[in-house]
Amino acid sequence: MKPEKTEMARRFTEAIPYAKALGMTFTAIGDGVAAMQMPFDERFIGDPQTGVIHGGAVSALLDTCSGAAVISHPSNPGATATIDLRIDYMRAATPGQALRARAECYHITRSVAFVRATATDDDDENPVATASGAFTMDGK
Repeated sequence: MKPEKTEMARRFTEAIPYAKALGMTFTAIGDGVAAMQMPFDERFIGDPQTGVIHGGAVSALLDTCSGAAVISHPSNPGATATIDLRIDYMRAATPGQALRARAECYHITRSVAFVRATATDDDDENPVATASGAFTMDGK
């Protein structure tokens, strides 16, 4: 993969204000695959009694990671936007644990990219959530 594609995906994602607010950072990116992490933060708890992170924060992590995977794909000439994203929540994230996401852009047409993603906490064997989505391809 060309280093400029990786840097483009990184810059695009790091410029998103909510990604910064949620503390998202890359752990890997390249050739249509991205991995990110998001630290546990009490500000994003959805249920004060259990301390579980709000599903919207999990969704944001999966969406952002998926978009980065599309941008980093060698066949994508530019930026992307989410067309459709289905999230399946498998279980509550463990309070106090960071979340990690991994997304793979597995198919591309002239104008649409398709992605699968998974979010986990320290229990890598049992996902917190999975996602599948379609993203625009910048045909410029």
